[in-house]
Amino acid sequence: EAPGPTDCPYERPRNRALGTKGLGACERRRKRMIEALERVVDDLAVVNSKLLLLIGAPNSGKSDLLRQLAGRRKLHILNIGAALGRELLTIPSPRRHLQAADLLKGLADEFSREGLLLMDNLELLFDQELKLSPLDLLRRHSQARRVVAAWPGTLTDNRLSYAMTGHPEYQDYSCDGVVPFRVY
Repeated sequence: EAPGPTDCPYERPRNRALGTKGLGACERRRKRMIEALERVVDDLAVVNSKLLLLIGAPNSGKSDLLRQLAGRRKLHILNIGAALGRELLTIPSPRRHLQAADLLKGLADEFSREGLLLMDNLELLFDQELKLSPLDLLRRHSQARRVVAAWPGTLTDNRLSYAMTGHPEYQDYSCDGVVPFRVY
């Protein structure tokens, strides 16, 4: 069930029915979640794993949480679908897979500030024609800076996945080197 106009994206799905009293509780949950996220992002500066993935169901508030973090830190979010897609359109189709990773590096360098990169709408990275390994790309970017990205898939039994088994874009990864942050 998609959130409605009075539903809180930070509430666990089983508790979605909100009234006036619930809206205050939603605001408190949202505030606690962004504060927790800021603490974890700050902690990333001193740990080996500098890749934080926001994990949650569609409409759970991952993008909203990224926007709040961006606002608090005065940063811009790298929208992979829009920015990388725009860059790839200038390259002939047969050559796109050869340049996609380099184009993404240039965009990451452009959007990174104060050792932090925020990324959203990663789905384009899973396009089979680009022949990329999306999580490996994110891990590489996190070697140079802290990376916070909204993961478009799921986390189950310490495994990150994108799409369903059998789908052409299906990917499955170990959670090694990743700091998962659950968004409810």
